[in-house]
Amino acid sequence: MQGVQRELSPWFRMTFPTDVAKLTPESVTLGKPLSRSLLLLFGVLPLDWDDVTFIEIDPGRRFVERSSMASQRVWEHERFLEDVAGGTRITDRLRWEGRFPGAAALFDLIVPRLFTWRHRQLQKIFAS
Repeated sequence: MQGVQRELSPWFRMTFPTDVAKLTPESVTLGKPLSRSLLLLFGVLPLDWDDVTFIEIDPGRRFVERSSMASQRVWEHERFLEDVAGGTRITDRLRWEGRFPGAAALFDLIVPRLFTWRHRQLQKIFAS
């Protein structure tokens, strides 16, 4: 979960249960909400909540999160890790459905930029 915080920093922070340090099939009940996480702008200002629910976890290779948020009826994040020459390719597939007018459009603007940021953070973290 520290990795998520490092990817989002300094723009956002998400709250998580303290007893879940790693996402594994043993630490998460697939299909049931792990927690209601707050999404905090600059780590302090509550913007949204996410009922984080993983439906698939293949440690070190892939996960699928399908959750609901205050702003989104559906938030789906699928991440693939693939070995490539010289490192690892990370592919994120995202899908969302707004809960109220304008929510999806706002995500259309923010989410691609946020995930570009996240990928840059990952490159910095794992460059060494």
